[in-house]
Amino acid sequence: MLRFALILSLILATPAPSAERSAGGFPVVVEKMVDDLRVPWSIAFLPGCELLITERVGNLLHIGQDGRRSRVAGVPDVHARGQGGLLDVAVPRDFAATRQVLLSHARRQRGGTGTALSVGRLAADGGALTGVKLLFEMAPGSDGGRHFGSRVVEAIDGRIFMTTGDRGDRPSAQDLSGHNGKVIRINRDGSVPDDNPFVGIAGSRPEIWSFGHRNPQGAGLDLEGRLWISEHGARGGDEINRIEAGRNYGWPVISYGVHYSGRKIGEGVAMEGMEQPSFHWDPSIAPSGLLVYSGRLWNEWRGHLFVGSLKSDFISRIDPLDGFREVERIRFPETRRVRDVREAPDGTIWFLSEDRGSAYRIVPADAGPEPVGGCRFLSRHGEVLKRRQ
Repeated sequence: MLRFALILSLILATPAPSAERSAGGFPVVVEKMVDDLRVPWSIAFLPGCELLITERVGNLLHIGQDGRRSRVAGVPDVHARGQGGLLDVAVPRDFAATRQVLLSHARRQRGGTGTALSVGRLAADGGALTGVKLLFEMAPGSDGGRHFGSRVVEAIDGRIFMTTGDRGDRPSAQDLSGHNGKVIRINRDGSVPDDNPFVGIAGSRPEIWSFGHRNPQGAGLDLEGRLWISEHGARGGDEINRIEAGRNYGWPVISYGVHYSGRKIGEGVAMEGMEQPSFHWDPSIAPSGLLVYSGRLWNEWRGHLFVGSLKSDFISRIDPLDGFREVERIRFPETRRVRDVREAPDGTIWFLSEDRGSAYRIVPADAGPEPVGGCRFLSRHGEVLKRRQ
């Protein structure tokens, strides 16, 4: 991590003016870091100050220590249709030893398309994935091109969580015989942990960890290692949920939203045996990536949730210690669709603009020249990483 931002600043490209503004009462600078992306979906940070970015069309991009940008070969087969394609990328904590990278993606299946999870080993030069293996694919396959879910999170114990959407088939989210509208939990080799809540229950898929979800497109661990997800409602009723084993989160039986037609959803907003959201938005913001912040650079934000909006130009900041309420919408005229929100190893906050095809970074306005967390900040007129393929 020693040269993360410094290396990025050495790329020969058009300078990007930074934009200073206030967030949570702090002066911050927003810098464009990567440009010319084709519908970016996820970003991940590698040791040694390198980046991986997925493009929904099926490209995995690697940005190396020398600033070179290349398309990674060996990516698993991707069915790019509608909201599906190459989606999340996750780098396990033992990457330095295993060089494994996890990729979620839409995969063509008999009867349709499903959300899948694959793993491969990234070559030392970042040029290719080898030994690619399919760890999981949802069953049964579904027609249509929406609601894939697809966030991937490594749990504290090393097991893997992945979200799946209902694929537009609302009742399937309550059906334990299929993976639609679920959070699944598997071991790193794709096997099922013995302590999953539905192991051994006839007619249930053993990979299921929780159910009753519509389309969770954000997921992250809090500072205690608990899993949180953000998920789309219909018209209103977008939710943040803390995920616990075996729990039913209600879709499509209960919701704070309504159908797009204006018709009532299910039985209302509550039912015995179904979980209430920790927070919900009404009207909808179309939540995307979710980050629980460490507090590394902004201690006052420690434990706060940052959730991007695919419907507007902001990141919603939620304070779980202040009534679990939205305390701020940090607006970015740079975008109209925030797809992912991540914390870099140096504590800076990065986000992907889907509509502008760019990655941006938020840094304290008063950041000095010394490295934070081992990676230096770019200058206020840092270079933009243009496509070089």
